[in-house]
Amino acid sequence: MTRTASGWPALAAILLAGTAGCAGPRPATPTAASVAPPAEWRSAPARTGSGPVRADWWQAFGDPALSDLIDRALAANPDIAIAAERVEEARAQEHLAHAQELPNISGSLGAAEARSVTAFGTPSTSLGAQPTIGASYDLDLFGRLRQADAAARAALLATEGARDTVRLAIASSVASGYINLRALDTRLGIAQATLASRADALRIARRRAETGYTSNLELHQAEAEYKSTEQLVPQVKLLITRQENGLRLLAGEVPGAPARGLALQRLAIPAVPDGLPADLLRRRPDLFQAEQSVVAADHSLDSARAAFLPTVSLTGSVGLVLSTALANPIGVFSLGGSILAPLLDSGRMRAQADAAAARRNQAAFAYRKAALTAFREVDDSLAGVARLREQEAAIVGQRDAAAAALRNATNRYRAGYSPYLEQLDAQRTLLTADLAAVQARADRLTSYVTLYQAMGGGWTLAPDLASASRSSTGD
Repeated sequence: MTRTASGWPALAAILLAGTAGCAGPRPATPTAASVAPPAEWRSAPARTGSGPVRADWWQAFGDPALSDLIDRALAANPDIAIAAERVEEARAQEHLAHAQELPNISGSLGAAEARSVTAFGTPSTSLGAQPTIGASYDLDLFGRLRQADAAARAALLATEGARDTVRLAIASSVASGYINLRALDTRLGIAQATLASRADALRIARRRAETGYTSNLELHQAEAEYKSTEQLVPQVKLLITRQENGLRLLAGEVPGAPARGLALQRLAIPAVPDGLPADLLRRRPDLFQAEQSVVAADHSLDSARAAFLPTVSLTGSVGLVLSTALANPIGVFSLGGSILAPLLDSGRMRAQADAAAARRNQAAFAYRKAALTAFREVDDSLAGVARLREQEAAIVGQRDAAAAALRNATNRYRAGYSPYLEQLDAQRTLLTADLAAVQARADRLTSYVTLYQAMGGGWTLAPDLASASRSSTGD
């Protein structure tokens, strides 16, 4: 059956009218999935004027060894490499989706040898070949392929946000691990110094016991206290080894001891960065990832809805018939078109569109959850910075008082005014206060790492990502 050129638009209009109503109204994004940032942080700090977080925020601690370790981790960490390959996979998928919008051109070459008998009873052999070039093109009148391409582009942007989220997490883990390592080094120094002091006390107690100046009770108390302190040294050394190996793993290296830089007390206290809650929505890679996931799901929904509408395709081919039985080659060609429209599919496309709408809504709620989580993490981190500063000051004051108490107890014991137990209690109190002060310092420094990570680690939308993001959202 043949149709005139004027019949194609009429047929397309009839099929469009018959199928457009099957799609129904486009489902709107749930209003409950929207999120509004608070005007201020609940634990808002005093304005420091330091500006937003820098991309190399770890430089604020002033330790070149820490900076070098983070640089090595960002270059060789396996998790970052995996995330980067996922970006390449998504980029290939985006190229594939874009290629679906372009014409498809293929070539073929058929060859044959034939033998026949002429009317005179003599055999005749002929060789023939038919090279052909064919082309097909989906006009995509209703945007099904364009929407699929836009969805793939948004998915690519989402994977790039996921990669940057992994990079930020690795840098934060290295910084926190390094601070913890320097805290363990300090704890080891305190344990070794305390052990040396306990050894001196044990020698004095043994000499006093041997001369009969005091009972063996004091000697046994000194021995017990020495052993109690002695067991701290291998315990801390084990923790140091594990922490060193963990840092080397983050850097993509075999187990070993990473280079040390500044001591824990010499690490600089960074400034609290500026930034309002509304700024956070554009300064965290995980929120960008969640946003682009919504965009991708939205375009996928439009592509699924476009499947209700007719598909118009054009096909054509051109070739030559070559044969030894022919005096001259013969050119052949074909041109055609087709309109494919769903008439009865028992609800398959409706179910696919409903599933796409549900996935879009899931992505929207996931974005809301990610944004609310980000607001909480920043506010928690701001509160942590303030409260851990106060805690460290209190513990340092306690440590100073414990050191003064030990001096008094030692003088009283040597003068014979108090028993050894009083000095022993003062020693235990000072050791506990020293270790608590180290942990408080480490916690305070780590709180800045947590804050910088919560505020996006200085991440900003790259110009190429910004242009691609505007393109995927249709702005």
